[in-house]
Amino acid sequence: MAGSSWNTFSAAPHRMMMFGGAVQLVTVLLYWSIDLVGRYTGLWPAPMTTIPGIFAHAFLMLYTLFPFFIFGFLMTTYPRWMSGPQVPLLRYQAAFLLLAVGVVLFYFGLFFFRAIAVAGVALLLAGYSIALHSLWRVYRQAQARDTFYETCLNAALSAGAFGVAAYLAWLVSDNPFWLQSSLQAGLWWFLLPVAVTVSHRMIPFFSVCVLPDYQVYQPKFTLLPMLALLAVHGLLELLALTRWLWLVDFPMLLLALLHTWQWRFRRAFAVRLLAILHVAFAWLSIAFTLYVINSLALFFKFGPVLGRAPLHAIAIGFLLSITLAMASRVTLGHSGRELQADTTTWVLFWGFSGVAILRIVAEWPSGAHFNLLAALAWLLIAAVWVAKYALIYLRPRLDGKPG
Repeated sequence: MAGSSWNTFSAAPHRMMMFGGAVQLVTVLLYWSIDLVGRYTGLWPAPMTTIPGIFAHAFLMLYTLFPFFIFGFLMTTYPRWMSGPQVPLLRYQAAFLLLAVGVVLFYFGLFFFRAIAVAGVALLLAGYSIALHSLWRVYRQAQARDTFYETCLNAALSAGAFGVAAYLAWLVSDNPFWLQSSLQAGLWWFLLPVAVTVSHRMIPFFSVCVLPDYQVYQPKFTLLPMLALLAVHGLLELLALTRWLWLVDFPMLLLALLHTWQWRFRRAFAVRLLAILHVAFAWLSIAFTLYVINSLALFFKFGPVLGRAPLHAIAIGFLLSITLAMASRVTLGHSGRELQADTTTWVLFWGFSGVAILRIVAEWPSGAHFNLLAALAWLLIAAVWVAKYALIYLRPRLDGKPG
């Protein structure tokens, strides 16, 4: 029975990786909620950690949550997109186990011994490197001639490896340059480029599959400027030139709005599973609107009037929503289930937007406790999503097909 369960769990890379992401989604939010409750209510002392809590939280969100979902998705789609070889079983098993053990050690080291956290990040980097190498292997052996999207994704994934290595360098050296490099690389050179590229590749494809008379809008000449603008934004953040961010964020806002319009945002609501992808992408425009306002306020010396509201709009509203929307679709489709978002899934995804709004409100002068409310609501909604979807990865497909 144990062998059969393991065979089912390891039958496809998306099963192992997305299960790891689901577990980590709840774990990282549980840790942060415990920390915030301690800080805001005094019910218990905030946990003592060997790494400053805000920097531990940032690393956990950037590098121990989203990569599970990303690798699970790309290890499944790369062979299909490029007519390439499947990722071998031993490779994705090794990548998953190293990533998972690295995360566990990081948590243990976070609360007990910093050296163990260092070992955890090193193992995480090893697992990440194996996963990245596996995707490069598919890329190099692919039969497809057009590998534009995969080339963009490989560059972003390589930036993610750099970000993990930079965080490891900071833990060892305490040099703040490596910490800031890791934080900016993780968001602006890794996660956002991956999410924008996958959105550009998949949202028009999913739309044309279910909407009649849908005109696909997927020009490569709009994606490359978006990726370049994200990269420059990250560089300006790294150089602490945030008063100049509006120069790149305003054109990024226009490009995001262009895609939302051309992708027929309103028409997507005819199909719930498609609508949640479009709603998630619309948050990109909201986030960059906030970034432009914040940067212009700094430029005209009013100060950062919105605080971290833009960051959480893009991290929760866009990144989290688009990641779990894609994960939900992959989970349903690759388990033999009908490609439909039921009422629970529909409500959950509007809940993620609600959490993003709460976290934005928390940046108001009198809204500090909304931060705690947002974290607790986020934890509850994430737990319901995990309860609904995570067990699917442990069960055979309903249609009896392999994988």
